[in-house]
Amino acid sequence: MISRIARKELTEMFRDGRFRLLAGMVLAISLLSLAAGWKNYSELSQQHATAQQSTRTQWLAQDKKNPHSAAHYGVYAFKPKSQLAMVDTGVDPYMGVAVWLEAHKQNDFKFRPAQDRTAVQRFGEMTGAEVLQVFLPLFIVLMTFSAFSGEREQGTLRQVLSLGVSRRDLALGKALGVSAALGLVLLPATVFAVLALAWSAEGGLVSGDPIRGVMLGGVYLAYFALLIGVSLAVSARVRSSRVALLVLLTFWFANSLVASRAASDLAGWLYPTPSAIEFQKAMDVDLNNQDDMKIRLDKRRAEVLKQYQVDNIDALPIAFSGVSMQEGEEHANVVFDKHYGQLFDRYEQQNSVYQVGGVLAPMLSVRALSMGLSGTDFPQHRHFALAAEDYRRDIQRRLNGDIATNQKKGQVYLADQNLWAAVPDFDYTAPSTSWVIGNYTTSLLVLGLWTIASLAYMVRSANVARAD
Repeated sequence: MISRIARKELTEMFRDGRFRLLAGMVLAISLLSLAAGWKNYSELSQQHATAQQSTRTQWLAQDKKNPHSAAHYGVYAFKPKSQLAMVDTGVDPYMGVAVWLEAHKQNDFKFRPAQDRTAVQRFGEMTGAEVLQVFLPLFIVLMTFSAFSGEREQGTLRQVLSLGVSRRDLALGKALGVSAALGLVLLPATVFAVLALAWSAEGGLVSGDPIRGVMLGGVYLAYFALLIGVSLAVSARVRSSRVALLVLLTFWFANSLVASRAASDLAGWLYPTPSAIEFQKAMDVDLNNQDDMKIRLDKRRAEVLKQYQVDNIDALPIAFSGVSMQEGEEHANVVFDKHYGQLFDRYEQQNSVYQVGGVLAPMLSVRALSMGLSGTDFPQHRHFALAAEDYRRDIQRRLNGDIATNQKKGQVYLADQNLWAAVPDFDYTAPSTSWVIGNYTTSLLVLGLWTIASLAYMVRSANVARAD
């Protein structure tokens, strides 16, 4: 019986001009957004790979120079693109894609595409995630608001129930019919997305973790299921199609458009972050604290003198200048860890507010999971930033260690290509899917509860719906 009801709903939708028009628009937008995402991913991935190779070549091609000069020469580290970023770009356009690694500094990320966009360009940007999170829910609302209320107004609902069709089967059949129609609309876009992912699988950020794509699809399927459940429940509860449409459009507007901004504003109010000027000023105060630096250097000097059993640094078999410079780096590292750690923790706290907000607006949970599984959320940006910073610190230790070993008193020491080649290339490994899910257990739980509750509410609403 459920399958018959589903076929009947699907047939009626195909005959409805609204469905054909809306389905065509949604399909066109989906394909265009995915095509744009695939093009953007392909171009940026190639650019990043070329740039990373170029900066490595420049590092190896340095002439003879003092290692400390090479430390200031520095290198770039480019964040690899995730294949799923062609669906959801997340925070990447706002956080930056590359960082300059040099002595004495932990630099901010550069090349933020969002900074180069005009207000009109930002408004007109369309990604696959935006289509799935905003346009598809509107499509579901417009195709389901009259599922029960329309039949009640036409008098056919009483006739159907009089034939012995249970209200539960009727609700499940309508849900299955809407799902089938939605699946037919999304099928071409899904095939295109799978082919695009397969075509670009080699060398991407999550190429060795295909389960992410499967889970991302599951998240959106759960989201569509809960939207269908809510829409059919409202249609069954209210007396007219007009009221059902008004209620569902209000829900769509609040959930898809208002909730994200409201959650961001609330998170910023609860966990404010300093401005760039305030952040840099506070960090400079600690960096310029000569008392801490003197204590650290005196302690290290005593350790080195004791290690080599001499009375003064001139008697050391190594160049204490290299040790001194490394102590300066270690002092700065403590400051960087303090200030960047506090800043990053603030962002994580804001993200937790966003996840909890999913209790009121399920789209917030979907958006958080979508960015996480796509590899474009803040926690994974932080993961890369810390990996790049560890690489910078390793370079400084190697170069300062070389100075300590080879610098001779009264002589100018110049290192050659052998030292540059001894510095390994930057190699980044993305966190696993389990690591990502561990950051979004709240969102996953909230989305699951929303889906179960909405489908249960749909069945219950159908059971108490009036036939007249």
